[in-house]
Amino acid sequence: MGSDVSFRPVLTLLLACSGAPQPDSGLVDRGPAPDLAPPSPVLKRLTQEQYRNALGDLFVPGLVLPSLEPDEEIDGLFELGAGLTSISPYGVEQYEGAAYDVAEQVMDDPELRAELLGCEPSATVDEACASSALAALARRAWRRAPTDDELERLTQLAGAASETLDDFDDGFEFGVAAVLQSPYFLYRVELGEDDGEGGRRYTDLEMASRLSFFLWNTLPDEELLLAAEAGELTSAAGLQEQVQRMLADERARQGTRAFFTELYELHQLDEMSKDPNVFVNMSEELGPSAREETLLLLEYLIFEQDADFRELFTTRTTFLDRELAMLYDVPAPAREGFAQTMLRADEGRRGILGHVSVLANQSHAVSTSVTLRGLFIRERMLCVNIDPPPADVDASIPEPDADSPTMRERVAVHLEEPLCAGCHRITDPIGLGLENFDGIGRWRLTENGATIDPSGDLDGAEFADAWELGEALGQHPNLGPCLTEMLMQYADGQHLVQGEEDLADWHAQGFAASGHSVLWLMQDIALSPGFRQTGEVL
Repeated sequence: MGSDVSFRPVLTLLLACSGAPQPDSGLVDRGPAPDLAPPSPVLKRLTQEQYRNALGDLFVPGLVLPSLEPDEEIDGLFELGAGLTSISPYGVEQYEGAAYDVAEQVMDDPELRAELLGCEPSATVDEACASSALAALARRAWRRAPTDDELERLTQLAGAASETLDDFDDGFEFGVAAVLQSPYFLYRVELGEDDGEGGRRYTDLEMASRLSFFLWNTLPDEELLLAAEAGELTSAAGLQEQVQRMLADERARQGTRAFFTELYELHQLDEMSKDPNVFVNMSEELGPSAREETLLLLEYLIFEQDADFRELFTTRTTFLDRELAMLYDVPAPAREGFAQTMLRADEGRRGILGHVSVLANQSHAVSTSVTLRGLFIRERMLCVNIDPPPADVDASIPEPDADSPTMRERVAVHLEEPLCAGCHRITDPIGLGLENFDGIGRWRLTENGATIDPSGDLDGAEFADAWELGEALGQHPNLGPCLTEMLMQYADGQHLVQGEEDLADWHAQGFAASGHSVLWLMQDIALSPGFRQTGEVL
């Protein structure tokens, strides 16, 4: 698959050197960004992963946390749910418990305590020590410095608790817990300001938060906060400098993993359930291994190769551990952990459509599902919204018999039901292209003794098997625009509103002209007026 060879060395340099020159939007000839009427801002709750990442940045990764209120997925993204859901009364209690648990764990660890305090209290109540420590903690946690009144209340709370409990550390835990229960920690408060030209933009500090959660899926680091406090993120040059630095940082891999985990439903693999009597390769480790294979391939293509995104559907390169190598029936590339390998051409497995993360995740517990697999490709890769079936429609398929041994014959019943046929005509033919893989992702040529026919048609592009389906999907005109639209919504935490379609087309044109570089697209969105501007607060 082709790529823009003149563009590749620039991003290779970017990955090699933090702060190295990165191509800007001017290298793609598509004209200026279209005029935009940005939507009103929304308060976005931290997702569970962002919450864990933030605590890891503030203290140390791996703190023990109780159960928290689950995230809500809307139209395929938890980021959209974060902007449309609130915290229930029970959820507030869960966050309260988590805040005190974290505070106790930190203060009970001598190294973490010393790092957090930065001073040694001289008495049971030491306002100066408590104030300096809480000011530093709140600045990082809230993504802004606390006001004098806020800091005074935090200090008084910690002091009163220390006096009551007759112990500085025990009382200081109340101050830490208060910081972690604040809406300024649990929510991303990004409301904007007048830009002096009749519009509204996000403030420098709000831009620091938007950039860090978009590109890193966690809090701003010290350099980004300092740049925001110096007023550099509302200038084009200062913003581009920070975006380049952040994309060259290892944490950009964490942010990219988070996006694709949501987009491709990889989070579901931790709870993947298969009947071990039907699928003997099923184990507790298979789901997590499958997720890691896909994420490692995405990292490799995006960060190591700066490859054309469409290679995700055609490459024979992948990353396997012993668990997956056994299922794929290939030699394990490493004794322990994951390693890069090249899949055989004669099996017909290549690209993400040959990954267990797709094949098993989009199947039933005891069988494949051509509908789930086709629906996944339509919705997650081509952005075609398909309504669920009516509640009173029988969606079951017949059991195999002599006249209908393979899934192709059995799903034909869906096309005979008028209420089902419209949707199944655009999902099932795609799913049938993956029938050479069983419900756990193992390669097969026959089903119930009959030869499987995996041929089909993807919107006019005929394919003979899964190998050719990957090629057809990679060349589909909706693939690039769909990824662009989903990444824009992930970055902003809002659905695209009327008037933003032109901006999405503008980004998609640049994405295609860049050689479908995901790194380029991430930068383009971060520098876009759609990411920097906001509407009036409702």
